[in-house]
Amino acid sequence: MANLKEVRERIKSVSSTQQITKAMKMVSAAKLRQAQNAIVQMRPYDKKLNQILQNVLQAIKGDANIAMAKERPVVTHPMLVVITSNRGLCGAFNTNIIKEGVATIEEKFASHYEAGRLHIMCIGKKGADFFKKRYPKAQMHLDHVDLFSNLEYESVYEIADLLLEKYAALELDSIHVAYGRFKNAAMQFAEVHQFAPIAEPEVSESADQGARADYVFEPDKQELLEDLIPMIMKTQFYRFCLDTHASEHGARMTAMDKATENAEELKKELRITYNKARQEAITKELSEIVGGAAALGG
Repeated sequence: MANLKEVRERIKSVSSTQQITKAMKMVSAAKLRQAQNAIVQMRPYDKKLNQILQNVLQAIKGDANIAMAKERPVVTHPMLVVITSNRGLCGAFNTNIIKEGVATIEEKFASHYEAGRLHIMCIGKKGADFFKKRYPKAQMHLDHVDLFSNLEYESVYEIADLLLEKYAALELDSIHVAYGRFKNAAMQFAEVHQFAPIAEPEVSESADQGARADYVFEPDKQELLEDLIPMIMKTQFYRFCLDTHASEHGARMTAMDKATENAEELKKELRITYNKARQEAITKELSEIVGGAAALGG
């Protein structure tokens, strides 16, 4: 049976940990509310812009020279952008995003990595720490690791602008983004999205194959698309960051809630152990007293 002092110390330690997990859950809940509002407000705008983008690409297919929509015949310099959090204690959130990033490298860019031509940009310290060690031959881009300390549209715009400039200048041939898609506080999904070139628009089988949207472009089709498409893509990249930010706080709130519950269960078990040990000690003392009294009486 455990020593009474040891059990008391363990109960005290678990209670202290439980107070910390409760506090972290409350902090994450407050941050989640703010992050969730940001992504919920962003999604209709992002969805509509992407709908416009897909409709325009489908309507002008082959009629305009759009660099962002042209898939390179040979990919020599791919880029993987991994968006994770700066801190842990959020369950398997970061691990799942990292796994998706690793799977993309192993399936699509293994030969590029071995040749030293794979580019990896990490946003968030957890992803940076992992990929620096796992892929030493890759060309790492770590200038924007601390983005979440100042998650403003202007900061994200600069990163997206840099990526698109490198793609347009043929320094990069493809860009994929690994991030956490937010559904609700209890559900987040790690995904990899092809950022550039823009994926071909999906055509529904039920759609009229002969139908084609009729757009009037002013001042000029090429000039307009050169401004419109990068703007939509930058907005999409901002959505990836907002999704990941909300997912982080949702995952942390859920993890801390579970940790608090586990601490409570552990405290109950330790109290039972403590009571048993205390009972055993009292019984032993009584037995010694009765035994001593019997010996004196004899």
